[in-house]
Amino acid sequence: MTSERQPGPRGRLDREQILRTAVGLADESGTASLTMRALADRLGVEAMSLYHHVPGKEAILDGMVDTVFARIALPPPGLPWKTAMRQRAHAVRAALRDHPWALGLMESRADPGPATLRHHDAVLGCLRGAGFSLPMAAHAFSLLDSYLYGFLLQELNLPFDGAGELDTVADGILRDMPAGAYPHLTELITGHALLPGYAYADEFAFGLDLILDALERAVDAEQV
Repeated sequence: MTSERQPGPRGRLDREQILRTAVGLADESGTASLTMRALADRLGVEAMSLYHHVPGKEAILDGMVDTVFARIALPPPGLPWKTAMRQRAHAVRAALRDHPWALGLMESRADPGPATLRHHDAVLGCLRGAGFSLPMAAHAFSLLDSYLYGFLLQELNLPFDGAGELDTVADGILRDMPAGAYPHLTELITGHALLPGYAYADEFAFGLDLILDALERAVDAEQV
């Protein structure tokens, strides 16, 4: 017995609609399950009709990454560079938390789209306009994104989500540890992580500020 194809937007299909639908599918189940057939089924069309608008899955992945970049606000002109980089980092983090599949794709595409290029150009322009030399701007961009993507990778893979689940995981770790075997870890859990108001996500802003402050000192020293 074959499943019925859902009525689709025949006659209205275009590249943007294909990309929006692909992003929605990836949000649900990741990019591994994103196939041309699955995408066509969601759109209610035959798989071959997709090729009138996109050359294949790689082009769809390129477009999906560009769609995510298009949703990230660019650093506004005239904003102090530290404020702009802080706002940009939080905006990228929010976008990737909404679309976690994009984390492994954002810097891996060989054919970036206009939104991706515009985003990178705006970040570099902000740094250059603030007096960063070209090498220092490259260092700053790499450092900020390495921290941003690394933190997100860890955050998205934590075995808990929210204070309630953290309490459960931490209690299990403490229960299974031999008494007195790991005193410093026990101190961290009981004297910090399990205190009211603790949120691992708050670590992001702390680390980001350290990096921005260090970059500021490096740029000031370069300009002496």
